Amino acid sequence: MTHTSEPASEENRDTRDSRGNHRKNTAEKREHSKDNAARGKGLHRRKFLGGMAGAGIAAVVGAGATFSLLSGAKDKASAADATLTIPDLLEGTTSSGVTTYTLEAKTGTHEVISGVTSSTMGYNQDFLGPTLKWTNGDEVLLNITNDIGEDTTVHFHGAHVPAKMDGGPQVAFADGTTWSPTFTVKDPATTLWYHPHALGTTAKQAVHGLAGMIIVEDSSDASAALPSDYGVDDIPLIFQSLAVDTAGDIKYDAAGYRLSTTTFPLLLNGTNVDSTTLGFTATKTRNRFRALNASPSDIITIQRSDGGTLTQITTDQGYLTEATEVTTIRLVAGARAEFVMDLTADATLQAVITTGWIRGGSGTYDVLAVTAGGTDTPADLPSTLNTIDRYDTSDFTARTITLSQSGATMLINGAAGTTMAAMSMISTTVGAKEIWTIQNATQLEHSFHLHDVPYQLIAINGEDPTGVQLGWYDTYEVVGGGSIKIAMEFTDFADDTYMYMLHCHLLQHEDEGMMASLMVTGTSTTDTTDTTDSTATASASASASTSASASATATDDSTATASASATDD
Repeated sequence: MTHTSEPASEENRDTRDSRGNHRKNTAEKREHSKDNAARGKGLHRRKFLGGMAGAGIAAVVGAGATFSLLSGAKDKASAADATLTIPDLLEGTTSSGVTTYTLEAKTGTHEVISGVTSSTMGYNQDFLGPTLKWTNGDEVLLNITNDIGEDTTVHFHGAHVPAKMDGGPQVAFADGTTWSPTFTVKDPATTLWYHPHALGTTAKQAVHGLAGMIIVEDSSDASAALPSDYGVDDIPLIFQSLAVDTAGDIKYDAAGYRLSTTTFPLLLNGTNVDSTTLGFTATKTRNRFRALNASPSDIITIQRSDGGTLTQITTDQGYLTEATEVTTIRLVAGARAEFVMDLTADATLQAVITTGWIRGGSGTYDVLAVTAGGTDTPADLPSTLNTIDRYDTSDFTARTITLSQSGATMLINGAAGTTMAAMSMISTTVGAKEIWTIQNATQLEHSFHLHDVPYQLIAINGEDPTGVQLGWYDTYEVVGGGSIKIAMEFTDFADDTYMYMLHCHLLQHEDEGMMASLMVTGTSTTDTTDTTDSTATASASASASTSASASATATDDSTATASASATDD
C-alpha cells in the first residue's frame, strides 16, 4: 500500500514574513514555466489541487478521491524527446582491502532551464555527481576535496556509519581542503544518497547540484534475483523540483521563491522534463528503477500514465518483506524507493509534483518513456525478499519530539538549531531501544529524517501502518497537525564528541532551525577506524558539543513545545 493522498503545505495561506515560510493565496502562485498546453503531456493538476495545500490531515484524507481520478487515466505511452542520461558510475581503487573514491565538490554551469545557463555546483562535474556503488562488508575511504569557495560537508544520507564519518555540521571543511572519512559498509542492499549538510547552507548547495546516488549491494538471495546491471536494467532516477528565475539563477530561500520571475522546473537526472519526455530503451524484460527525491521541499509521486501497477521492492532502508504491487509511490524530500517493471509493452512513467513549501512545483509530467525491448523471460520474483521483525515496543524508552515554530523560526523541542550550541540535543546509548512520537505542532509540511539508524513506523496520524509502510525508513512525512510514531535501536557506534542529526528534510526548514542533535554514547561494538582529520570544523567543535549538551532540552517523554501557530509569521 502506498499513499495516494496530498500533503499539507503552505500554498494556500496568506501571511507574510521575511524568510522561509510565507503563506500565499492560490491566485498569487505561478504556474510552471511551461504550461500544460505547451507541454501536451499528462494532466496538469494545479486546478484540482491548488486549494488543498495547507489543510493538514483533513487535506490528506480528502485528497484520495481526486488523486484516484487522475491516476486512473488510460494514456498511451508517450514518445521520447531525448534519451535519459545515466549518471557515471564512479570507479574506486582497491588496495590492501580498502576501496578509495575521489570526489571534488566544484562549481560549474548547467542548463536547468533549457537554453538558459545557470551557475551550478557538482561532484566531479558541473551538476550533480557520479553514482557510488558500495558492497556490504567492504571498507571504503573517500577523499573529498572542497573547491566551491565556502565551507561544506558531505553527508551519506541513510548510511549507518560512525558519527565522525556521517558528514554532519561538526565536520564542515573549508574551501581548498580535503576530508577523508573511512568506514566499513554495514548497510544492507539499498539506495542511499550524498549531499551537503553544513549549518545554514544545505539548501543553497544542494539545489545548485551537490547531490549524488549511492547504491549498496549485498550477497542476499533477493539481491541475486533482482536486476543489478547498472545503466542496463538497474536505472537511477534522481528527481529535482527546483526554483529558478528566468535568467537562470537558482533560488533556495523564501525571498527567491516569492519573486514573480521564479519558475519551478522539474529535472530528471539533471535534464529539464517540463516539456520533454526522456526515453529509455530496455534490453531486458525486467527492469529495476531506483527513485530518489533530491528536491529541497517538493513531494514527488511516481505512477504509470496508463494507471498500471509498479512492483515496489524497497523503502528508504532496504528490501520489503515481499514485492508489493502499488499504483503510486510517494516520496517526500530526501526519500527513496525502488521498483521493478516487467515490460512486454511500452510504458510511460509520470511524476506528480506537489508543493511542499511556500511555493513550488505542481502538475503531472510524463518524464520517462520506456520502450520494451527485452526478449528474455525472467523468473518469478522471490516470494520473500527480506525478514523484518516488527518491534515489540512495550519496554522501549519513549520520547516526544515536537516540530514547531516561533514566527519565521523553525524549532525542534523548542530550540532553533541554527548553531550547534543552540540546538536541542537528545542523549542515548548504544543498545538503547526507543519509541519516538514526532508531533507536528505546525500546519506546515515536514519530512522527518533521522541519521545513524533506520526506524520502523509504529503509527501514522494515529493509524497502524500497512503495506509498504511496514518497511524500514530514515525519512518520512509528517503532515500539518499530524504525527508519526517511530521505533529504532541504536547499534554499533558511540562517540562522546561527535553527534548525529535529526531534522526536517525540507532543506529550507532545516536551515531555518528545524534540526536537533543526537549524541550516542557508551561502548562502540564495532571498529570505528579513525582517519587523519583534515576537516576544518568551521561551524562546530568539541567545545560546541559540550555547550550543546549543557543546553539539552529533550529527555524521556519530553514535550518541550514552543508556541506554534498555524501561521508562518
